[in-house]
Amino acid sequence: MIRSVGVPVVALAVFTAIWEFVVWANGWPDFVMASPSDLPAAYARFWELFLTGAWQTLWRTVAGLVLAVIVGLLLGMIMGFSRIMRDALYPLLVGFNAIPKATLVPVLALLFIGQHDFNTVMMAFLISFFPIAVSVGIGLSTLEPEYRDILRSLGASKVTIFWKIALPKTLPEFFGALKVSVTLAFIGTNLVEIVSPHGRGLGALFLSGQTNSNYPLMFAVLIALAVLGIALYYAVVWLEKTFAGWAERKG
Repeated sequence: MIRSVGVPVVALAVFTAIWEFVVWANGWPDFVMASPSDLPAAYARFWELFLTGAWQTLWRTVAGLVLAVIVGLLLGMIMGFSRIMRDALYPLLVGFNAIPKATLVPVLALLFIGQHDFNTVMMAFLISFFPIAVSVGIGLSTLEPEYRDILRSLGASKVTIFWKIALPKTLPEFFGALKVSVTLAFIGTNLVEIVSPHGRGLGALFLSGQTNSNYPLMFAVLIALAVLGIALYYAVVWLEKTFAGWAERKG
């Protein structure tokens, strides 16, 4: 427990100290590169906007991530249990994932004019479902056929085989992909907030700082986004230890 908490805290402290030293050593003013010591004033001045923007960004990100989990699991199950569907869907998913997601923001904005919340949730979903679908599909496709044959000989249905064997085996891969999808979902949310601004979320606060050349505010927003990402990441880690703790290697 001490190591799991202490090591990240020490790492963050070292990173902050190095950042502060680099800015001080180069003599950069805050309109070139903000330092950690510049950020508390920005948080104190705009704390209400940070709270509002953080909540708006967080709930849209979580909504998109939940949608990505549902769709990713369904696609992963389809690809994992059917070789034909795997051969058909995998190239489509790879091709879609290769498209720069920033180019999709104007497309969504034109398709769903004025639906800012929907567009933001959709972008968080579109950018984060791919790792989940692929990891679940690979996990299920590599399920040992002996297990399925034994359970089928005992009269087990496909649903029973999935819940008793396939799903537990896939959980480590699923949570590994979910950790990646958490950060991707935040990227999708902020793409819409910045590229297609609608005055909501931390992305809008970042644009405000950019417009007013308030660089401490801009860096404060970036750190706030990082904190939200870390918090959501550790929420996934907690879920992983709860449901797939047996797969964790000690030491």
